[in-house]
Amino acid sequence: MSWLLLLGAIGTEVGATLSLRMSATGDRRWYLPVVGGYLAAFALLSGALAAGMPLGVAYGIWSAVGIVATAVLSRMLFREPLTTLMLGGMGLIVVGVLLVELGGVH
Repeated sequence: MSWLLLLGAIGTEVGATLSLRMSATGDRRWYLPVVGGYLAAFALLSGALAAGMPLGVAYGIWSAVGIVATAVLSRMLFREPLTTLMLGGMGLIVVGVLLVELGGVH
């Protein structure tokens, strides 16, 4: 159950961030999905923690997957840049999260 809550948190956070990009065009209709998405994301993340997922695991995965998903979707939806250097940086983030997670296993 904690993994489903975490996946929901990631999805709503990415959706809210993409909506934030749309609201930056001056279209106020996007403010509601931004605020609602971030509130839902934190509520779901809190639920994952309450279900027993360790904070380091939840936050590491949430942030790493969120960064990668947002960058890829921004490229697809808004034609924003996604360079080799950016992909390398995202790879380092993912590897860093994996190292933190593996280092915490007893």
